[in-house]
Amino acid sequence: MKVSFDKVSKKYGVIHALNNISFEIKSGEFVFIIGNSGAGKSTLLKLLLNQIKPSSGQIFINDIELQENNRKDIDTMRRQIGVIFQDYQLIPDKSVEENILLNLDIIGIPENQRLNRIESVLKLVNLSSRRYLFPSQLSAGELQRASLARALAVEPKLILADEPTGNLDIENAWNLLKLLKKINKEKNTTIIMTTHNQDIINSLNDRIIVLKDGELVKDSKNKK
Repeated sequence: MKVSFDKVSKKYGVIHALNNISFEIKSGEFVFIIGNSGAGKSTLLKLLLNQIKPSSGQIFINDIELQENNRKDIDTMRRQIGVIFQDYQLIPDKSVEENILLNLDIIGIPENQRLNRIESVLKLVNLSSRRYLFPSQLSAGELQRASLARALAVEPKLILADEPTGNLDIENAWNLLKLLKKINKEKNTTIIMTTHNQDIINSLNDRIIVLKDGELVKDSKNKK
């Protein structure tokens, strides 16, 4: 999935959360979005999910402009996006399997395909033995892998990972990153990941977009 921002700004009253942001992410890229708290990272992801609208500028996903196309086109595109949150956002009174199943139900996956998808993603994230447990029975690493499994079950073409390693220890953070890199490489899934983890950023050779006070101040794609 290709993503483009063209002179995008987002204001909340007098606050400029994003100011005249432009970039393009090609299909199959792995891109880090970094910046201090308040830099605009979360706003950028919310715009991509169409949860909020830009104050000005245009946002395209696979050449579909989010502001101009009809609701049906946007809903179809949204079903191809998987999201991983720092705080997991798993439903506490549902098991791992039930959390994934609910996501498949919401996007309308036929019932005869759901079990195979659940088994496939749980095997990929090494959670097959934990499928009937509830979030309160899982470790932080398992919670994040369950969140990833839920995102992967929709067979996304784009994954938005919002500080996915923020609550993890070093070992679990790297294990999660390895999974994301594997998915990116083997399935050509576009991945946009926000992070504060400088060790991860420094250890990899992926593209980095740096935000500061709502401005795009650096894009490693453009370095000479």
